[in-house]
Amino acid sequence: MADFSPKERRRFWILVIIVGISGFSQGMLLPLIAIIFEQDGVSSSLNGLTATGLYIGILAISPFMEPQLRRFGYKPIILAGGGLVILSLFLFPLWKSVLFWFLLRILIGIGDNMLHFSTQTWITSFSPQQSLGRNIAVYGLAFGVGFGVGPLFVPLVEIFEGLPFIISGLLCLAAWSFVFMLGNDFPESSSEEITVLGIFKRSKAALAVAWVAFLPPLGYGFLEASLNASYPVYALRQSLDVSFVSILLFTFSAGAIITQLPLGTLSDRIGRKRVLLLALGGGTLFFSAAGFAEQQPWLLLVLFAIAGMFVGSTFSLGISYMSDLTPKKLLPTGNLLCGVAFSVGSLLGPFIGGLFIQYAEGVSFLLMIAGMLAVIFLLVLSTDTQRAELPASE
Repeated sequence: MADFSPKERRRFWILVIIVGISGFSQGMLLPLIAIIFEQDGVSSSLNGLTATGLYIGILAISPFMEPQLRRFGYKPIILAGGGLVILSLFLFPLWKSVLFWFLLRILIGIGDNMLHFSTQTWITSFSPQQSLGRNIAVYGLAFGVGFGVGPLFVPLVEIFEGLPFIISGLLCLAAWSFVFMLGNDFPESSSEEITVLGIFKRSKAALAVAWVAFLPPLGYGFLEASLNASYPVYALRQSLDVSFVSILLFTFSAGAIITQLPLGTLSDRIGRKRVLLLALGGGTLFFSAAGFAEQQPWLLLVLFAIAGMFVGSTFSLGISYMSDLTPKKLLPTGNLLCGVAFSVGSLLGPFIGGLFIQYAEGVSFLLMIAGMLAVIFLLVLSTDTQRAELPASE
């Protein structure tokens, strides 16, 4: 972090801590609620559908994010988003209802989007280009660590059903308090950029420049949401117990944690596209292998860890790739579209996963994930990024 001033370094690590705790709450909520509903007899398709609440919230608030960020700055948006997440987490134990929990997940999605959009845009705005991949990798690493630890708290539901929600809320509250130590800052802007027409034009320009960079976040959203919201249901029906499923999900995240920083640093040296192809190709290979090893738990554990090592960085690599392809004034829009792509994938993941479990009996759930990764691999491979960069120089 030698490229940062002391003030920037403190800001960076506070943002990293916030993202890590947010990752913890998301990583815990997806399998926790899926398992609670499965034990209560909720159908797999409805179970998967309710998991989309988080991503409906993310998409619902997305059109309003950039104008508010430009108007109020980074700090107020982070505070508002974090406060909404904390309040929602504490409300979960008050009343167990599919509809009520669905609405709370929408509110958490809104809060998470406010928090993540502000933090990642802030980091990309003050990070030097030569270390952007490393810094975004640290950001992704923090989220990955939190997301990986989250499922380990799921077995606490056997002590008291509301306990995991309360612990997550308290941790979020502790991290949220650090934001008050930061000064506010604003993205680069002009008067026309906060209009609806301006947002539409900027989104169109960002898509023209960097559409290929939004594919990895979309794929990772599908992977993460289906793996954490639908796979536990599939695994329970394969006679795996709750504790082993939690360990399995943690193992995947642990694999991602190990390689997050090395892959981000490598992308600074040899290029994002090459590293993305390596990640997507390896993920396709090892998820395919895991699909044929479901009756051998320890082999499955190893394959999950290796798959995580490959694909766990695809979201942060996608953000870095987008930042390479877009001019600085388009960074807020590009970051917003990365979040939208992630949310679309996350919406599709649990719903398609639930349908897959219900209607594709005898076919491994993991082969569906491998197929999705293979499609994105081929699209990234066949795209000429030099051609995509041309509009940025106009």
